[in-house]
Amino acid sequence: MPDTVPTSPTVTHLRSPRAIRERCHALLELGLADRLAHFRVDMARLPGVADFVLDVTREAYPTLDIPVHSRWGHFDVGGVQRNALLDSRLAGLTPAERARAKLDLVITSVLLDAGSGPAWKYVEPGSGGTFARSEGLAVASFHMFLAGAFSSDPARPLQVDAEGLRRLSRDALAEGFQVTATNPLAGLEGRLELLHGLGRVLPRPGALYDLLGGAGRQATATEVLGQVLESLGPIWPGRITLDGVNLGDVWPHSALGATDHPDSLVPFHKLSQWLTYSLLEPLAEGGITVTALDALTGLPEYRNGGLLVDTGLLVPREARLLQDVFTPGEEPIVEWRALTVALLDELGKRVRERLGMTSAQLPLAKVLQGGTWSAGRKIAAQKRSGGPRPSGSTATARCSEFQLRRFSTTTGLGG
Repeated sequence: MPDTVPTSPTVTHLRSPRAIRERCHALLELGLADRLAHFRVDMARLPGVADFVLDVTREAYPTLDIPVHSRWGHFDVGGVQRNALLDSRLAGLTPAERARAKLDLVITSVLLDAGSGPAWKYVEPGSGGTFARSEGLAVASFHMFLAGAFSSDPARPLQVDAEGLRRLSRDALAEGFQVTATNPLAGLEGRLELLHGLGRVLPRPGALYDLLGGAGRQATATEVLGQVLESLGPIWPGRITLDGVNLGDVWPHSALGATDHPDSLVPFHKLSQWLTYSLLEPLAEGGITVTALDALTGLPEYRNGGLLVDTGLLVPREARLLQDVFTPGEEPIVEWRALTVALLDELGKRVRERLGMTSAQLPLAKVLQGGTWSAGRKIAAQKRSGGPRPSGSTATARCSEFQLRRFSTTTGLGG
């Protein structure tokens, strides 16, 4: 693994969920005072949005036994018990080795999880099921893992290792994702670059289990996120650097300060938090207890952000915000994402109040799963045939997230 760069207090702070909340809520306060350039906030809509989220949650989880929002649910899409199949394949391993193998799978799968584009689909061998979007990417990466596509050792196919990742070719990745001229996958090269980068920074993704201390260790969710950011930070393509550190998913907003000063920077770490949520189950299986889950924030991606626009909680000030193409660092995108993070906190509070539950009983990760992500998809389908995100969201060829016309990606908004 490469030597790590000692981090300054400012960098350490910008890598924390506390900083995400502080900066996002600071922009929400400006929005409530009608002092933001791109969006208005209509808080009168909040109770109705919370009711809608709760209705969607009760429909999906009548007993309110809600799992954490993570990649693992995607692996069982279509009612196929793929997680049970994985467990059967790993049954002969020790708990620590099962944890490492599952971390190998889920980290690789999350890094491959960026917008697929509207035309791509995956037809699953065996079941014949056809899947698209995030679920299709999950199923495709799952089968590549089972086939040993990311391992350099034919005798140990159910692992991901550095040599296997570095050897992975564009043709092999395209074959695994069934990419053809008539079934194009957005950002194939960017996904491959991320996996090659992963092979440069860790001997295997499952090494995070050992970096977090192994069996018997207790870690906070913030500590897990910090380890993810430290370990994977070097793989993200060109981002803002501070004190020699690539900050990842961190962007300036002029309402918070001069854009050449750290005070203006708004951290999100969306993909890293999504990954952190997805690490919880294998870490627990390997004997690592993760606490204080609700320290993590909501995820500023297109389903959550789209929910807020489609329900009128966020109102674009100009029509061009839903028509033009923006890059990830442009202020309308930073503003939309920051308001999404802050308003997800407010929605979480309202949903818990309706249910009479505490944040320990219903952490934000379960509100997302229950929840806001599904509600965003449902209202999109109601408003637009096929359920696309609000018109006007895209990214540059190198970097994407929930943006203001298309949602296509090469790498996902990393860090």
